[in-house]
Amino acid sequence: MPEASTPVAVLQPGVPAPAFTLPATPDQRLSLADLKGHPVILAFYPADWSPVCGDQMALYNEVLPEFHRYGAQLVGISTDGVWCHAAFAAERKLHFPLLADFEPKGGVARRYGVYRDHDGTSERALFVIDGDGVIRWSYVSPLGLNPGADGILDALDLLVEQNTSAGAAS
Repeated sequence: MPEASTPVAVLQPGVPAPAFTLPATPDQRLSLADLKGHPVILAFYPADWSPVCGDQMALYNEVLPEFHRYGAQLVGISTDGVWCHAAFAAERKLHFPLLADFEPKGGVARRYGVYRDHDGTSERALFVIDGDGVIRWSYVSPLGLNPGADGILDALDLLVEQNTSAGAAS
């Protein structure tokens, strides 16, 4: 029987985002707490150098100014190591951090419900987290499909609308 492609425990909107600290470079670490106060886009992806992952990260690099208009920080996460990320980011000229969920293997992906035990990678999963650290949108894409940026942009639009409504109500 084939493995299920989507884990049953993917974190859903309304849940506090699990804290993490992961290597961004061989000598720097980045924590979710470092980004508090601003929306965060977590883009889990299976592996550097795969064609779909490369296209996905390149697209996000192009859309990065749009994400920044919302005050959002984009972070890529895979189970590859920091040196692999460094080479991949340099080759693709990426301008956002890639975090290594390498040791313990997939520890952060597991907490978000997107680790693939049978192949040691993560799902192609997206999360938009608000400035208070609550997941506001999540999506798991089929592995072979680039999910694009429309869902992320829609989620960021909704965050702005909710913040505007909350501000008007107080």
